[in-house]
Amino acid sequence: MAYKSLQDCITDLEKNNHLIRIKEEVDPYLQMAATHLRVFENEGPAILFENVKGSKFPAVSNLFGTLDRSRFIFRDTLDKIKTLVDIKNDPIKAIKHPFKYANTALTALSALPMKVGKGAPISFGKTSIGELPQIVNWPKDGGPFVTMPQVYTEDIDLPGIMNANLGMYRIQLGGNDYLQDKEIGLHYQLHRGIGVHQTKANAKGQPLKVSIFVGGPPSHPVAAVMPLPEGLSEMTFAGALGNRRFRYFYDAEGFCISADADFVITGTVMPMENKPEGPFGDHLGYYSLAHPFPLLKVHNVYHRKDAVWSFTVVGRPPQEDTSFGALIHEITGSAIPKEIPGLHTVNAVDAAGVHPLLFAIGSERYTPYVKERHPQEIITIANHILGKGQLSLAKYLFIAAKEDDPNLNVNDIGGFLKHILQRIDLTRDLHFQTKTSIDTLDYSGEGLNSGSKVAITVAGDIKRELWGEMPSTFSLPRPFVNHKMVMPGILAVEVPKNIRTSDMPLMLEMLQEHLGETDLSGLPLMVLCDDAAFTAQNINNFVWVTFTRSNPSHDIYGINSFTEHKHWGCHGPLMIDARIKPHHAPVLERDPAVEKLVDAMGVKGGALHGII
Repeated sequence: MAYKSLQDCITDLEKNNHLIRIKEEVDPYLQMAATHLRVFENEGPAILFENVKGSKFPAVSNLFGTLDRSRFIFRDTLDKIKTLVDIKNDPIKAIKHPFKYANTALTALSALPMKVGKGAPISFGKTSIGELPQIVNWPKDGGPFVTMPQVYTEDIDLPGIMNANLGMYRIQLGGNDYLQDKEIGLHYQLHRGIGVHQTKANAKGQPLKVSIFVGGPPSHPVAAVMPLPEGLSEMTFAGALGNRRFRYFYDAEGFCISADADFVITGTVMPMENKPEGPFGDHLGYYSLAHPFPLLKVHNVYHRKDAVWSFTVVGRPPQEDTSFGALIHEITGSAIPKEIPGLHTVNAVDAAGVHPLLFAIGSERYTPYVKERHPQEIITIANHILGKGQLSLAKYLFIAAKEDDPNLNVNDIGGFLKHILQRIDLTRDLHFQTKTSIDTLDYSGEGLNSGSKVAITVAGDIKRELWGEMPSTFSLPRPFVNHKMVMPGILAVEVPKNIRTSDMPLMLEMLQEHLGETDLSGLPLMVLCDDAAFTAQNINNFVWVTFTRSNPSHDIYGINSFTEHKHWGCHGPLMIDARIKPHHAPVLERDPAVEKLVDAMGVKGGALHGII
């Protein structure tokens, strides 16, 4: 559908039973977020909050809460966009089949951004930061945040919309040391396009102009999160996906304004001027803590007449951004493998918080005359993956050879891990990178953005039968008394709460001594955790606990381990210390009193009756 505005989309969704209205006053402090979370968990509709406490503007969330709803929103353009991205990665197709792709080429041409006059809908009026919906998602958040922004910046050396960057970076509207209505916080992570623009502006000693768009046609926020092939503009993509050219103009101060947005905040970032931003409940399921991030000095806040504030809630997956990710994969799923020779597929595992854990499948095509197959080409593929854009933020990469099982599926967490554990050679297949960059939001490492990685490369025949249950002769030394099987080949071992981090070397020595002579051939992986029952309850709990709470270089151990010419391995089971450490960020927890308010909305006669 060629939606001209967010309101157009809301009307269409409501007409087709994809949206509900909540007319009663709802508090933006925790209650709106809690309502959203409950509706999302029940695969419910988009939500229009008509009466936001403390603000004259309504707000909408959960627009992209299911993949089916995203497909409905983009029902007229999704197939063309998939083809457009495909051609971008393989332009020879368009040359060989010009008539087949003619319609797509016209779509791309019609998507070029359009400069318009200043009488656009966004020019209806101005407001202030404090009059916007002050939505706080989690109890320990540092203040209200914009969680669905489109942050626009231009290259100071190559100005203009075709060289601009549009990204989704969270914005803190208040709290901390920000001067109300005059200053807001701009948080962005490594490998983001805005960072290049700010670095160039800093080098010239000039302010970076930033425009923050909120709302607008739904293709605009999708474009802001889309990992597009280099050379494909986000604004062009937004126009093609929405079947409506991205309309813009420049205001009197020289800021780019999205003509169809619901709100636009303009401001400048001065060189090296920062203030603490955060804490903020984030997509790993923990709080990202307060750290210095760029300070945006607010110039103007524009809004349209029928403006609707768009937001989402971020937390432990799955969340709405999980559905975002599914849509992105549907559009660009074939793009990354084509950029890395020998790679068939890669999955950033959502249940593990996306960035901590990657599953991949590559080819082993080299030296077919070798008698015993072992990882070769997939090691080079692994290095390529860990040097590729946001994939480089991963801590754990498991990569398997397609030739060992052509039906292997990276989206089947249990099946993929079984394949790996049946074949892994723990003396050979672990390859570490230490003192390197990881996700800004991941506190398992040594400091902000700092940690380690391990590539686990597996190729060859099955080496072991995985234990489905522990032998009756198996035991652990005290104080390790509780353990649970997660799945065949993986054991969760509970570490008592009174064991301090400083005690762990002695505890590990005890485990090593106790298990060193035991036959553990069917148990390649043990996970040390705070709660064995929770960790083993389901596969999502296991990957979340294991891979968000460990730093490979510091937290991987092994029974009968060794170091040979700087290569580390072990002859017995691999052990990952996945306990919460003192330097880790707090886990996200909901407020019980607010949950009761949401419960009341679900009773008969309530706004959410029949939905939650």
